[in-house]
Amino acid sequence: MSHVARDYHAARMISGKVSILKNSGQAHSGRLRRIEGRHNALVKDLRQAFGRGDLSSSNECGIEGFRIIEEAVRSGVRMRAVFFSESAEPRAHKLLPQVASQVEALLLPDKLFTGAVPSQSPQGVAALVNLKTFSAEEIVDNSATGPILVIAGVQDPGNLGTILRSAEAFGARGILLGDGTVSAYNSKVVRASAGSVFRVPIAKIALEAATKLLRGKSFRLLATSSHKGAPLPETDLSGATAIFIGNEGAGIDKKLLSQMDELVMIPHSPKVESLNAGVAASILLYEAGRQKG
Repeated sequence: MSHVARDYHAARMISGKVSILKNSGQAHSGRLRRIEGRHNALVKDLRQAFGRGDLSSSNECGIEGFRIIEEAVRSGVRMRAVFFSESAEPRAHKLLPQVASQVEALLLPDKLFTGAVPSQSPQGVAALVNLKTFSAEEIVDNSATGPILVIAGVQDPGNLGTILRSAEAFGARGILLGDGTVSAYNSKVVRASAGSVFRVPIAKIALEAATKLLRGKSFRLLATSSHKGAPLPETDLSGATAIFIGNEGAGIDKKLLSQMDELVMIPHSPKVESLNAGVAASILLYEAGRQKG
């Protein structure tokens, strides 16, 4: 084959590859349905989902950001619709092949998109997803061997997101969300959890009902304390254990604290008044995982 023929053949192959890539991108772009009006039913549902900051009656919530949506896909979360802003359309070709073909894909003007999502710096992609819910009984009775975390009034989304992430990392059985606790489906919690919210069993329950349920199932009830209680290295976290994590400022209510079987103190410098709720929960979960081996 001559040099000219070889060059021509190579050019044909390169041209063909470019054409395939171009057509592939057009195919994904063609899947996007352009929406202009803010009164579109799906756009309204997305806006309301974020505004609610919790699951709807049909167990739907809004999520945003490329990484979180990829985590949702990886976790097998059911999606109702995925939304892209016009400025993010070039990135749609990367995400859309991961999203099931029956999921609606909408393209919104930037202004309409930013008006529907809560983030101050949106990445240009959001989704309406349907999440599996659990009862407290299902979490208490499941076959996992890690501790259960009972969240008693944690209000900072970043703290709860950190707790969810650590719960998955260190093998918690599940999380019970008590009175006064921020919703696990708040967009900031979802983002801080880095996708763990899709995989860790979560249930809401009144704290009084939680202690009654756990005692009925022979769980030991433990709570963290800043300056008193058994030092963590001397605490047995094996067996059926429930760890109560209190409010960032007020800690755990005295009445609830009196119902604990044991107080656990994480040794730290006396110059520090107390540990962040997310950090304290993570340290206890790590120790429980270490003891379990």
